[in-house]
Amino acid sequence: MSFMETYQKWLAAPALSEEEKAELRAIADDPKEIESRFFGPLEFGTAGLRGTMAVGLNRMNIHVIRHATQAFAEVIKAEGPEACEKGVVICFDCRNNSPLFARETARVMAGNGIKVRLFESLRPTPELSFAVREYGAQAGVNVTASHNPKEYNGYKVYWSDGAQLPPQHASTVAAKMDELDVFDSIHLADYDEAVQSGMITVIGAETDEKFLANVMAQVNDPESVAKVADDFAIIFTPFHGTGHKLIPEALHRLGMKHVICVPEQMVIDGNFPTVASPNPENPEGFAIAVQMAKEQNVSFIMGSDPDADRIGIMVRDQSGEFITITGNQNGVILLDYLIGALKRSGKMPANPVALKSIVSTEMARKVAEANGVQCYDTFTGFKFLAEKKNALEASGEGTVIMSFEESYGYMFGDYVRDKDAVTAALILAEAACYYATQGKTMYDALQDCYAKYGFYREKTINLVMPGLDGMTRMKEIMANLRQNPLTEVAGVKVVEQKDYQPGTVHNTVTGEDGEMELKGSNVLRYELADGTSFIIRPSGTEPKIKVYILTSDETQEAADAKVAKYAAFAETIKD
Repeated sequence: MSFMETYQKWLAAPALSEEEKAELRAIADDPKEIESRFFGPLEFGTAGLRGTMAVGLNRMNIHVIRHATQAFAEVIKAEGPEACEKGVVICFDCRNNSPLFARETARVMAGNGIKVRLFESLRPTPELSFAVREYGAQAGVNVTASHNPKEYNGYKVYWSDGAQLPPQHASTVAAKMDELDVFDSIHLADYDEAVQSGMITVIGAETDEKFLANVMAQVNDPESVAKVADDFAIIFTPFHGTGHKLIPEALHRLGMKHVICVPEQMVIDGNFPTVASPNPENPEGFAIAVQMAKEQNVSFIMGSDPDADRIGIMVRDQSGEFITITGNQNGVILLDYLIGALKRSGKMPANPVALKSIVSTEMARKVAEANGVQCYDTFTGFKFLAEKKNALEASGEGTVIMSFEESYGYMFGDYVRDKDAVTAALILAEAACYYATQGKTMYDALQDCYAKYGFYREKTINLVMPGLDGMTRMKEIMANLRQNPLTEVAGVKVVEQKDYQPGTVHNTVTGEDGEMELKGSNVLRYELADGTSFIIRPSGTEPKIKVYILTSDETQEAADAKVAKYAAFAETIKD
């Protein structure tokens, strides 16, 4: 069916409201826009769905949500009656249409005979992961687009372990979507009747308390917090999102007396009116918080993204100015602190393990191994970190004390299997208090890490490729790099070429070929003669190729110079 035929089908569909049809009629004379919306469905991947909100097959709307949910319901039903009884937990964030999309998800699940626990209002992503495990559910759905711009929404799916859907199940859902008609296949229950019959149960505060009890069990050093609580203050912003409630609550329960929330950004608003981007990776989002911190003489700022699975901090440097601590630096500070805190409190498990993604700083490996902790890599995405944690602990090979990836995601404890800004906020605050008892800031802690472990630097280059041609161009670039592997980068020889799709490695010095443990992901990695790793992968959620530079040197200046040189080369890849 052509995109124009699909457009006409939607226009004629009884399932569309008059308002939705009016939106489609408004683009009748714009074939480019029609093609953009109807050239094909949103791709259901291991992260579920994510796209801009509008009427159309390639957009986020209730019809696409219902279609995806029907397909997911078929996968759950295939597990048998017990899976349907275990049911699903459904959560949503602050974005426009998120409550509606979550409700429609619940209606389809109930219509398929699958029991539902639906959060009464917006909740952090890690609480959804926790609730799936806590209630013994078969699956979970989270309506969120994380830190994407306001035009976006998404549909993240989870399995019974609380982790995002494994690739084999995601592939099955995608295949089911291909089989099922977007309108005619849907089994839709009446919401009120489903609630009355017990097919949909609304959950809320009782689940918050269960989740927070687990979060607070991660505290290692309440004494340090108590020593500085009268004076130490934190500025916190949830960027209009789901961190607004549980993060301040966790900090108060930790013993923090001065948690100053940015009032404008405590307002739940899917338009994110006070920030250009609700992403803690972008320092401009912290502008109001920085102003407040300067006015109130606070040195520590913390911000969670809209679904509260990522967290970032800003601290004063040696000159007193606020700087961003990167996701990699945060990971190193947290890991170094946590290892020390677990040892001091007698909580360090036998055979401790730290996990990180392949594109995250190699400094974490240095920190771990220097302190008797094993460090393993996984592919990018917390489903892979969760999978590795489950495997290591099931086999008795080790106990994971922390998992992280460079994009500001951190996971602790044993009660979630996804990024968790609530627990990360707690441990960051505890660490800040610990260093404050020594007259140090988190910036000082970072400098101490460099002094102990060496100067590491990382940078991510985003090669954005928007529009209909963007995905095609991304595929062409990756295919060309496989046909013509890089032999040098910015004049520095490549000594190893690694392709994580087949899991192969080629040593350009000896000519030897080998295999890696990790395989099955569209990632290319080049190990350079100066010890730098140069990594290329297409984003799974946005139209861009990401290039990661991981390097180190004897001085900060030398490491920075390497990053600048390789970053300039990275920009040439899309030419």
